[in-house]
Amino acid sequence: MLKGLYTAYTGMLNEQHRLDTLTNNLANASTVGFKKEGATSESFRDVLTVKIKDTSTNSYMNERIGRANPGVKIGENYTNYTQGSFRITDNTYDLALAGEGFFAIEFTNKAGETSTMYTRGGQFTLNRDGYLVTEDGDYVLDTQSRRIRVDTLQDAKIADDGTITQNDVAVARIGLVDFEDYDYLEKYGETYYRPVEGARTTPATALIKSGYLEMSNVQVVSEMVNLIAITRAYESNQKIIQTYDSSLEIAATQLGRV
Repeated sequence: MLKGLYTAYTGMLNEQHRLDTLTNNLANASTVGFKKEGATSESFRDVLTVKIKDTSTNSYMNERIGRANPGVKIGENYTNYTQGSFRITDNTYDLALAGEGFFAIEFTNKAGETSTMYTRGGQFTLNRDGYLVTEDGDYVLDTQSRRIRVDTLQDAKIADDGTITQNDVAVARIGLVDFEDYDYLEKYGETYYRPVEGARTTPATALIKSGYLEMSNVQVVSEMVNLIAITRAYESNQKIIQTYDSSLEIAATQLGRV
């Protein structure tokens, strides 16, 4: 009977994990370039612990083939890379990617270590030295993995291929990178991604749209519906534990007197 307690307990843990993932999506529903996450779950490891009606053996009884391990196991989180909607800003350095690909960013952590990160969030600006940077001050890289610098006193135009022109002269081209398999990307923070071992880059096919921002692909209504379903599932497992607790209390306090 105590196996039921374990099953309900693991169910509650799984629903809590799903809830944490969902609330993070809702918190970033307005974050530029954010990609929603989902959570998976697995059934108990021993899918079939007893052979039922197995004619391959001479035994007339069901044969045990494994250790019973009921309940649900928390699986892996995954990222939904579908494109979000565009918001018009009319700001030259607000960039959105129409298609597959990522902006390459020179990221510096708190320890001063520099690495290349990738993002879909194109809310860029110019710093006082004329470098194109993110909101956090990280440098946007060109096709040669170099920092992009323009004249802050002149107007600029950005073409769909990422070419930045000033006075009809090309001064830089924004670099884009894509990957063969997004499973080899690891999320860093809310909108940054970094490749892990085995990641292979490919030329990006996305077009760069100046004056637009790609918003989060989180659908608030769908997330709220899922929130209700998760809450109901959590409550169901909670009631199972309460029922088992009542049964155990009866067994311990009343049946012992008989």
